[in-house]
Amino acid sequence: MNQLYDGAQRSISYLRISVTDRCNLRCRYCTPEEQFPLLGHGDILTYEEIILIIKALVPVGIDKIRLTGGEPLVRRGLPRLIACINDIEGIRDVSLTTNGVLLAEMAGDLRSAGLGRVNVSLDTLKAEKFLYITRRDDFLRVMAGIDAALAAGFAPVKLNVVAMRGFNDDEILDFVALSIDRPVQVRFIEYMPIGSSTRWQPDAVISAAEIRMRIEAEYGRLMPVPADHVSGPARLFTLSGGRGMVGFVSSLSDHFCDRCNRVRITADGRLRPCLLADLEYNLKKVVRNGADAGAIRSLFAEAVANKTQGHGLSCNSMKKCTRLMSTIGG
Repeated sequence: MNQLYDGAQRSISYLRISVTDRCNLRCRYCTPEEQFPLLGHGDILTYEEIILIIKALVPVGIDKIRLTGGEPLVRRGLPRLIACINDIEGIRDVSLTTNGVLLAEMAGDLRSAGLGRVNVSLDTLKAEKFLYITRRDDFLRVMAGIDAALAAGFAPVKLNVVAMRGFNDDEILDFVALSIDRPVQVRFIEYMPIGSSTRWQPDAVISAAEIRMRIEAEYGRLMPVPADHVSGPARLFTLSGGRGMVGFVSSLSDHFCDRCNRVRITADGRLRPCLLADLEYNLKKVVRNGADAGAIRSLFAEAVANKTQGHGLSCNSMKKCTRLMSTIGG
């Protein structure tokens, strides 16, 4: 294996692949309220193309795959894709980020296909707030999806909570209580300015340090958990007597760019070395022009070499990438 390193000597082993730009929610910080253009069926990567790309990149160190959207569960036949990825020698971890709306009915099939882990994006535990932020009345379906994922044997089930001052920071302790009662990993994520249509404001950001201080004031000391190959950017902790974990993704206040090991492929086949940098490479064009694995690896190596050293954001930064989050992939 010829492991690829970027210009900052970070080892790149993690590929996040968006399988669709479509979503069954319309979250306010992710998509605009008005209608926005969606990709046509022929514009997105086929499952066969995704498999071809992954097979080409395993020899240069890619061994961890996360499927994203939009909402990945709205694309038909997703368990088939997961099973095919699991059959690729060298892949040791396949995971999925979902909004959870369709998870209750699909958890068993996803698990049978070999999916190892599930992240559920959930920013509130109150149905009326859920309706406001997502513009959809699906809160109970998401909670049923979390229960179904746990029953299907996913471990861990991660809950991604984008913390926003004045909106859901009054629910921090309610989310922590979930990690005490259930074997879930609650991850508080600092609110980032992603997408040109979002209404991000710096005064809505609540730092990971402040969240941790609030939790420890109520529950006592958080005990750190050593990182492993599936921990991702979250710093993980346990609480005395808790069945799960609490994590913090400090994207702005104490960013993790120095240990970033990932690149993204958008649903329309653009290779994106950094979430917040608009530099992209047209991988789909290379694949559809009949390129072999060597050409795919060559473009990938170029993208990795040009991966930015850091995203350049802070809690007060107003810099935004121009793509909508739903078109990039979470």
